[in-house]
Amino acid sequence: MITISKLTFRRFLLGQQGLWPGRRFKGLSGTTRAIHQMQVLQLDPLNIVARSQEIALHGRVLDFKLEHLYQAVYEKRGFFDYGGWLFMYPIQEFPYWRLPMKHREERGMNYESFKHPPAELTKFVLNELRERGPLGNRDFSGQAVKAWSYRGRKEASIALYYLWLIGEVMITNRKGFDRIYDLRERVLPSEYDHVAPESEAEDFFSRKAIAYLGLARESTWRTSLAHFIHRNVSREESKNRVEGLIEQGIASRVCVEGSQDGYLVLNSDQPHLFELEAGRIPKAWKPKGPTTEEEVTLLAPLETISARGRAKKVFDFEYLWEVYKPVHQRRWGYYTLPILYGDDLVARLDPKLDRKTNTLHILGFWLEDDTPKNEAFVNALAKGLKRFADMIGTEKFDLSGIRQVKLRSYLKKKL
Repeated sequence: MITISKLTFRRFLLGQQGLWPGRRFKGLSGTTRAIHQMQVLQLDPLNIVARSQEIALHGRVLDFKLEHLYQAVYEKRGFFDYGGWLFMYPIQEFPYWRLPMKHREERGMNYESFKHPPAELTKFVLNELRERGPLGNRDFSGQAVKAWSYRGRKEASIALYYLWLIGEVMITNRKGFDRIYDLRERVLPSEYDHVAPESEAEDFFSRKAIAYLGLARESTWRTSLAHFIHRNVSREESKNRVEGLIEQGIASRVCVEGSQDGYLVLNSDQPHLFELEAGRIPKAWKPKGPTTEEEVTLLAPLETISARGRAKKVFDFEYLWEVYKPVHQRRWGYYTLPILYGDDLVARLDPKLDRKTNTLHILGFWLEDDTPKNEAFVNALAKGLKRFADMIGTEKFDLSGIRQVKLRSYLKKKL
């Protein structure tokens, strides 16, 4: 059992996600490397200032441009979109994903208009793609669904979504955020168009369930694996698989000081863990630009490191994405983002881009009780806001939501 400090725990999770001690990727090629480092990139359509996936890459990639993501995914075919919770994965993984696709085909879609689309409907959709080329939901006519569906308003759209879930079609491009589909064989590079053996795929996802979190809680690792392979994993199977990973030298158990949770780490990542515990920053993590102490980073709302309650466990920082809450129930704001300074989450802000006036509005700003109240932090905050504004293409700021008068005055001068 490896024992580490809470500081090492926090820094390791940040570093494994490519967020600390600063941006170590650059430009279009860096965008590709950053997504590989993250293991998964969650997508979301909301575009309040930028989309969550763009904010996530901006926090990792120096000189990131909004167009870099689609270039890396659809032009270079480096990644593919998949899943009910929509993520992007490296294209090299596709043969393993044929296993959960198979399980989805067997189980069908219990939450949609039909469990399995009628055979004549799927045949029609596939023929349309074959004859007309890449198509989106809007390109299909036909009967409306009998009950409202998040996946589409027409039965053809639901069938198209089903064919995507089982791997018969893929997303070949996007118009804005609208999906454009095509046949798998016309999208997927031929070297990846095969099915990995089931045991090999399950072993792969057993490792990935640890890799994408950096340190995976042993008590919930089973849930992550079940999500990846899209089937139930019993407690006994989970226990046997974990013991197998440890016996094979693939993973080890980790204990964090002051925590009752046990964690799993891949042995390939252990050198970074030991470097941090010795008080050193891994050489591979050297930033290409300012560190997070010199310039804050605005974290995306769907960041692996902070979303779904992890901010509280890792940083003792309460973070809720409140876009789906009624206004009167919101504690902070509609699209509030955490602020990373150094190796800690120290504040949050609620931004909005007014595209008519091209102005970045800070609607709300909240400091933690232990946030440094010094010039170094304010300078880092100003630089971080400036870089964020450059990414979304604006030079205008409305800071009226910052209630701290001195801070607001200083930022106005800097920005």
